[in-house]
Order: sequence, then structure tokens, then C-alpha cells
Amino acid sequence: MNLTLPNRESGFSFLVRNFAAQDDRFRGAFYILEKAIEARAFPGCSLAVTSRGELVAHKALGHFTYELGSREVATTSLFDLASLTKVVATTAMAMLLYERGVLDLEAPVAAIVPEFAEELDGNSSPRRVVTLRMLLAHSSGLPAYEKLFLRVKTRDQILRAAFTTALTAVPGTRAEYSDIGFIILGVALERLADEALDAFCQREIFGPLGMAHTTFNPASALQDSIPPTAHDRSFRHRIVQGEVQDENASVLGGVAGHAGLFSTAEDLAIFAHAMLNGGHPILRASTIDLFTRPESAPDGTSRVLGWDTPSAPSQSGKHFSARSFGHLGYTGTSLWIDPGQQLSITLLTHRTWPDCQNQAIKRVRPALHDAVVEALENA
Repeated sequence: MNLTLPNRESGFSFLVRNFAAQDDRFRGAFYILEKAIEARAFPGCSLAVTSRGELVAHKALGHFTYELGSREVATTSLFDLASLTKVVATTAMAMLLYERGVLDLEAPVAAIVPEFAEELDGNSSPRRVVTLRMLLAHSSGLPAYEKLFLRVKTRDQILRAAFTTALTAVPGTRAEYSDIGFIILGVALERLADEALDAFCQREIFGPLGMAHTTFNPASALQDSIPPTAHDRSFRHRIVQGEVQDENASVLGGVAGHAGLFSTAEDLAIFAHAMLNGGHPILRASTIDLFTRPESAPDGTSRVLGWDTPSAPSQSGKHFSARSFGHLGYTGTSLWIDPGQQLSITLLTHRTWPDCQNQAIKRVRPALHDAVVEALENA
């Protein structure tokens, strides 16, 4: 098989499908996934690997649940991307607005979202120095996570709770991955663009790249073809399938800067190919270079703007270069991109089924990435 993935943009360098020999070439990598499914690390998964402009692996394994007779995962199955939303949607939107001169990385968040600087425990001054760069680099001083959904019931209420969440560190002094920061970033981007996050991303990112299966709030007709992420017995009291697993994003209506996006492994391979191809047709190479350049502060951070980078031990394994960038998602998703090797690996799972407790994927991811890279090196 040697076909090109369609795209309406004539200047786009096509991602070539060339995975006819994948079962032999990536036998070891597929075996790792098969054994992980047998060990109940996750019920099923979808994998896509791009190498030097070609989609060299595209494989689905396992089922929707662990029950006998459960539906098989297909390469066309949509997965809840969880925090991959932060890079595929929110950071990509930030890149585009930066290119267009709409977003100033050093702009105070409070200049765009005044609610963020309202008096909170007499501590408004430090909040006024928090910049958009700090939100992207997870150095704003905001906490990692808050169960806002337990305290409020509406979108407006949860945004108010996010805007007034107390800082837990002096801005710029500590890198702490923050969902709260990206909720606020999503609102800031919407105000800068004067458009909702989902509408902007569909028109400016997913559409131009030909990511036809990438969406917030999938249509109800697609629900049965989306693997369930959890049996929520404490908040929604139902099986969560075809709707965002993240509870804060759920109260926000399924569209948020930190979570809510659904996609296929192939669509993410197309996105990764664009990132490896100088951003064409949606971004300039200089913008990608800026957003994936290591941050000089805080000391020891592995974060770039929006993305993470490998830091030992890394979920990307031991073969991704220092130039690499990637991200993980709570539901068991990951995307790693290595410009040096012209390589991307997308792994989508629903390891949160049925109760979000299983952490075995932390052992599976690095082993899989190592096996893929070693297979390519030995080809």
C-alpha cells in the first residue's frame, strides 16, 4: 500500500501511507501492545507511526472493554485525547495567534482576562505579573489540578473558580503542570481571537490539515464507535462514552483549553507530520522552533511552550533526541515528535476504563517507543 493522505492545501507535503510490511517490521512493538492488553493495562489501543514523511505503522488492537464480545477497536476509532488537547488545539491556536501578531507572549494574563487579577486573599499583585508565556510553560504559580466540578454546576461558575484559584508559588519560580492554567489560557485565546476555541481550531487547524475525524463534542451518532473511558460512579453516575472524561471539562460544556478533544491516531499522525514539515500549511517553521525551544526559567524545567520534552526517565523512552517534544493525556494517550529523526509516535488508549486506577501504561509507553525506534533503526 502506497497512497497519499488527501489535503486541500496544494502547498502541503503529503503524508505517504506505506505500512504494507508493518506486521514484520514492528512485530516487537505490536507484541508489547498485545501483552499490555492481555495484562489489562488498557482494553484496546490505536497506534500510528510516521517516519521521514511516511505513515509506516497504523494498527488497532484490543476491544472497547474487557468483557467477552466487546466491540473491537478499529483504526478509525475516535479516542478522548484528554490533555493532548493542550497541544493539538490550544497550543496550536496560540501559535497561530502569535504568528498573526494577535498574541504577545509577555502580555499579562490580567490584561486579557481581568477577572484573573481580582483581589484574592490580598494577593492580587503576584497575579498581575503572570504572562501568557507562563501559562504555556506551566510556570504561572497556579496549582496542577483542582476538583472545581465538585463546587460548581455551570460553565460560568467553573470559569470564575478557575480565575480565582489561589497561586501556590511565585510566578516564574516553579514549573508545575497545570490544568487550571490551560483552562484560563483557553479563555484568553478565545478573547484574543474573538471566537470559540472549537470553532477556531476546526477552521484554522483541523480543516486545513485534513483532520476530518478530530472534534470537540463528537456527534451522538458517533458515540457507539468511541471507546468508553470510565464508569463514573461518583459524579455523572453513568458510563462515559463519546463525551469528555475530564469532569472540569464536562462542566465547561466539553470544550476547554485543557481537555475535550477527540481524534484518531491517523489524524494525529497528520498533525505531527505538519509539525515535522515546518508547520505547513498552517504554521511557519520559525514559530514551531520558538514554541519548542527550551525555556530558560524556571531552573530545571523540561517544559517548552505548551509541549513537554524528554527528561530521564521519559515516557518517550530512551531514543528520542533532546530536540523532541511531546505530551501525554490522562486517558492513556500520547504524542511524541522528534525532528532530528523525522519521527512521530501516536498511541491512543483508554487506560482509564473502568475506574481510572490503572497506571500500567507508564511501563508500556517507554517500552513501545523504544521498540518502534529500534525497529526503524534495524530496517
